[in-house]
Amino acid sequence: MRTVVSFCIGLIVFYNSKFVNGQTIKPVTAAAVIETIIKHTGSEPVPNTVDVIKAGDPQTPVKGIITTMFATMDVLRKAVEMNCNLIVAHEPVFYNHRDETSQFQNDPVFLEKKKFIDENKLVVWRFHDYIHRIRPDAIDYGMAVKLGWLKYSDGKTVERFVVPETTLKELIRTLKTKFPGVAFDVIGNPDMKITKIAFSAGAPGSAVHYRMLEDNDVVLAGEVSQWETYEYVRDAVSQGRNKAIIFLGHITSEEPGMEYCAQWLKGFINNIPVNFVASGPSYRTY
Repeated sequence: MRTVVSFCIGLIVFYNSKFVNGQTIKPVTAAAVIETIIKHTGSEPVPNTVDVIKAGDPQTPVKGIITTMFATMDVLRKAVEMNCNLIVAHEPVFYNHRDETSQFQNDPVFLEKKKFIDENKLVVWRFHDYIHRIRPDAIDYGMAVKLGWLKYSDGKTVERFVVPETTLKELIRTLKTKFPGVAFDVIGNPDMKITKIAFSAGAPGSAVHYRMLEDNDVVLAGEVSQWETYEYVRDAVSQGRNKAIIFLGHITSEEPGMEYCAQWLKGFINNIPVNFVASGPSYRTY
């Protein structure tokens, strides 16, 4: 009996294996891939991290990897279409920071999404805390690459840039070529001169924006409550100060980082396809 069981297990491994250059490559589980990714960030363990599997079985053999900002229904469908079953998402899957689902147990939107993940044997892992601990911060680095501004950084960080003198309106035109179809919230004099720009991804809070504005002309930001940085910069402009802020939106500010993430993963993940799928802005602006 033991021989028969061993034989059957061997068949299962055989049929789930890949063949590369005539060699059998045993399947790698989602848990093993995630462990490898975290190791390559070079970070110490993050206490109480949100970077855990949010849905799916950790022991699922990985066929392909998708990096994205949000594991939306459209992104999940695209992953299935591309035969990728590990989704590496920067932000929550179930609508709150820690993906707590107790309030959604009878909610049809949650139930349908969870059913789709389960039926298609997908694994969704959040990659938030650790990707920000890569040096330089991989989310910031991705934006610098997207904008072509690496040459304007000091080489130590990629969130502060000294660019050839331009104006706020010309900067906005440049951003629109990089993010066509995206609407920005802008506070500042369109004709103000700009050389020093800071980048603040996501939603770190208005205190970060205030600090960055101290020694920079303009901040490119993700989002914040409108009654905070918006009003601070509006008063600064009214006082005649050469300050401005451009809110790109949370997703737009961090999605280039997850696009770069796919390239970064390809540097050490072999024999598993890695692709980036944009989740895009959450809403349209009319």
